[in-house]
Amino acid sequence: MSAVLVINTGSSTIKYQLLDLPEGDGDPEVLAAGLVDRIGDQGATLKHRTAEHELTVDDPIDDHEAGFRRMLDAFEQTGTPQDLTAVGHRVVHGGERFDGPVLVDDDVLAAIHDLTPLAPLHNPSNALGIEVARRLHPDLPQVAVFDTAFHRTMPPRAYRYAVPRELAARYAIRRFGFHGTSHQYVSRKAAQHLGRPLAELDLITLHLGNGASATAVAGGRSVDTSMGLTPLPGLVMGTRSGDIDPAVVFHLHREAGMDLDEIETMLTRKSGLLGLAGAGDLREVRRRIEAGDAAAAEALDILCYRVRSYIGAYAAALGRVDAIVFTAGIGENDAQLRAQVCAGLEGFGVRVDDERNTAGGRGVRDVSASDSRVRVLVVPTDEELEIARQALSLVRPR
Repeated sequence: MSAVLVINTGSSTIKYQLLDLPEGDGDPEVLAAGLVDRIGDQGATLKHRTAEHELTVDDPIDDHEAGFRRMLDAFEQTGTPQDLTAVGHRVVHGGERFDGPVLVDDDVLAAIHDLTPLAPLHNPSNALGIEVARRLHPDLPQVAVFDTAFHRTMPPRAYRYAVPRELAARYAIRRFGFHGTSHQYVSRKAAQHLGRPLAELDLITLHLGNGASATAVAGGRSVDTSMGLTPLPGLVMGTRSGDIDPAVVFHLHREAGMDLDEIETMLTRKSGLLGLAGAGDLREVRRRIEAGDAAAAEALDILCYRVRSYIGAYAAALGRVDAIVFTAGIGENDAQLRAQVCAGLEGFGVRVDDERNTAGGRGVRDVSASDSRVRVLVVPTDEELEIARQALSLVRPR
């Protein structure tokens, strides 16, 4: 077994998971997981859990280095082994430089900082986590795993925007895509469930959570995805608008007197389900629908229509579809949404079985009807495990 610590550092948080991975194809073991929250705030907390222990600490945590030390203290207090093989770091944006996991050195860290304009809310925090981990574990391999890397296989017809080439090249204006570790993980798990080589499959993977994206996967390679230069476009999300006419920005600036920062905040934090229904959480949207809220019902209809539209577009892009894969919080847990998304796709060979769809259960499951030409699968995602495996692939090549 090889232990990998997976770190996802935010501006005021450190999410982590310690996994033990076997040499072969055996099941990994989660040794510990936790969250350091509200760093720099008087209400800072650490929540740490193992199979035998749950630990909560409510003490001020001044900065990320103090947060990392608090995490290591929790490992000590709960007796969690720390004989690490590597640390895997989630990094949101790899730009055009990174198309896979990389061992971190000074040049890689500088490049992550240089990509800040493409992910100003994420890359600085991701880089900070790497910097702190390198100081605390200078002899341990640190591996950066990028959300964008899986989508670097997209052809120009999918990633290129129809803007002047020189401008696009100078400012890296292109479709990058996100949620790559999730799409990559569920694609492989879907192939295993179907008992077929991933290289032979055409899949549409739907990562549906507060953030949401769709990806066309041909032979294990991303050939198109709904998010773009940033995670804003594509599907309707909890607080993000998804696809919108870019001229709306000009219109709001001229007619409503909104400046660019106001418009950006509106599109990223006040739109999506929140803007349409007054609630960004789909569970609350459903409660409002049950209470007779017409705006909430319309918001859900728009969300499902947008997902269904992308399925149709990617079916055309792929030429055929072997399976549609639902994953992430909403995709895995909301049977009604899966049924509503797939309703009307019978002409594409998609039929959902009501009993299978609502039965629930853990692990990968097939919710399609027996006569459905296209399989409809629910595949729980595990981005931490994917990051751990990619990190381990660099320090323990097979």
